[in-house]
Amino acid sequence: MMFAVAMTFIDQTIVSIAAPDIVSELGLSASGMQWVVNAYLLALAAFFAVGGRLADLWGPRRVVVAGTLIFVISSALCGCVPDGDYALTWLVAFRATQGLGAALLFPAALAVVVAVFPIERRGRALALFFGLTGALTAVGPLLGGWLTTWTWRAIFWVNVPVAVVALILTALAHISDRRRDEPLDVKGAVLIAVGMGTSVLGFQQAAVWGWDSVATWACVVGGLAVLYVFCRYELRTRHPLINLSVFRDRAFTVDSLVLFFAMLAFVPVFFFASVYAQVSLSASANQAALYLLYFFVGFAIASQWGGRILDKRGARPALKIGCVVGAVGFALWAGKLTDLSMHDQWPYVALAGAGIGFILAPASTDAVNRAIDASYGEVTGITQTVRNYAASIGLAVFGTVLTHTMTDNVESTLRARGVPADQVDSVAGDVTQSITGQADARTPTGDGPVATTMRDAMSAIRMDFAEANQWVFYGMAVALGIGYLCALRHPGGRPAAAAEETPAQSPVHH
Repeated sequence: MMFAVAMTFIDQTIVSIAAPDIVSELGLSASGMQWVVNAYLLALAAFFAVGGRLADLWGPRRVVVAGTLIFVISSALCGCVPDGDYALTWLVAFRATQGLGAALLFPAALAVVVAVFPIERRGRALALFFGLTGALTAVGPLLGGWLTTWTWRAIFWVNVPVAVVALILTALAHISDRRRDEPLDVKGAVLIAVGMGTSVLGFQQAAVWGWDSVATWACVVGGLAVLYVFCRYELRTRHPLINLSVFRDRAFTVDSLVLFFAMLAFVPVFFFASVYAQVSLSASANQAALYLLYFFVGFAIASQWGGRILDKRGARPALKIGCVVGAVGFALWAGKLTDLSMHDQWPYVALAGAGIGFILAPASTDAVNRAIDASYGEVTGITQTVRNYAASIGLAVFGTVLTHTMTDNVESTLRARGVPADQVDSVAGDVTQSITGQADARTPTGDGPVATTMRDAMSAIRMDFAEANQWVFYGMAVALGIGYLCALRHPGGRPAAAAEETPAQSPVHH
C-alpha cells in the first residue's frame, strides 16, 4: 500500500520544480501554471470523502486498483500534452483526473493498513506509513529536478513503471475485500465537490481578482454555503457520504482541527520554499530540492518519535510538542530568509519539518482510532479531506499574500531607481507574475531604459522576494500556533482497544 500511494505524494510537489520549463515550452501564464499545481490538490480535497466511502462500499482492493489505473492513465496523458491553444486546458483537466485517482487510492490504501494492525501497535505502524509517504512529498522536488534535465514530461511518465509495480504488489498481497451493501450518497458527493471546489476557487483567484472583488467573495461565501447545505443534508440522510456523528467525539474534532492548521503549511511550504530557493538564493532545481531535504530529515525523525509517543501516552503530548516546535521553526526560518544563505537556514528548516512530523501521524492515527461507529475507509476519507482542503487554501491564501507583498516591494525598488511612475505598476506586476508563478529570475534582455534598470535591480528584486516570503512563513508559524491552542482542548488518553471490534470495521483475524 505504501508503494501504491508513493506516486500520489510525489505528484503533490514534483510539478512545482518543473514549472519554469513547462511554462516556457507551452507558453502558459503564471496564473495558468498555478492552476496546473492547484487542480491536483483541489480534486484531492473534493473527492477524498467519496474515495473513502467507495472503499467501504466496493471493497478497498477494488478501489486501490481503480484509483491506480485512473492516476497512471492521467499521468501518461499529462506527459503527452500537445503544444498550442489547448495545452493549458489539457494539462489542468488531466491533473484534476490525476487528483481523482489519488483521492480514490489513498483512503482505500490507508484503510487496508489500519485494518492489519491492532490498536496498540497502530501508532508506530502508521508513523512509518505517514513518515515514508511524507518523505516522498519531499522527494518530489529532488526527483523533479533530476528528471527535468532530460524532459519535464518525464515527471509524469515516471508514474507508469511505479503503477505497474504497485498493481503487481497489490495482486500478490491478497487483500481481503470486505464490502458494505449500502447505496452511495450521490447528492452528498456532488454537494461536497461543488462546495470545496467553489470556495477554493475564490481563495485561489483572490490574487488575480482582488479581495475587494464581488466574484472572489461570491465563490468563497457561495462555496461555504454549499458545504453548510451538505452538512445539513448529511445529518438527515439514511446512508450519508460522511457520518458527521464522529465529530461528537471531542478528540476526533481536535485531531481534525490540528491537522487542518498543520496542513496550511505542510504542502504549501514545498512550493514556496522551492521557488524562494531558485529566485532569492539563485539555486538550480536540484539545489532547491536539496534545500527541502533538510525539512524532510526533521520530519522523518520526528514522525517516528511521534508514533512512539502516541502508542505510549496518546496523541495530546505529540500534538502539543509538534505545534510548538513547528511554530518556532517556521518563525526562525522566516527570520533567516533575508540572509540569502542556505547554510544558515538549515537548522530552522529541519526544526519546522520536525514540528509537522510530530503532528501528522499521531493526529491521523488517533482520529481513526476514535471513530468507533464509522468504518476505516470513511474516517480516513474525512481526515484526508480536511488535510487536502487545508493544503489548497494554504496555497491560495499564502500565494495571494506573496503576490501582493512582492508587488509592493518591487514598486518601491523601481521608484527608487527612477522608473517612470506610469510604468511602475505594469512592470512590477509583470516581474511578480514571472517570479511567483514560475520561479523565473532570468535577467531581462533589451537595451531600453526599463530593461537596463531591471538588470541593475536584479539583486534588489531577489531581496524583495525574500522579504515577501517572510510574510508567508510567519503566516505558517501563526497557523501552527493556532493548532497548539486547538491541541490544548484534546481530552488526552488512548481509546479503548475494544472500540475497534465493531461489526462495521472488525478485521478478518482476531
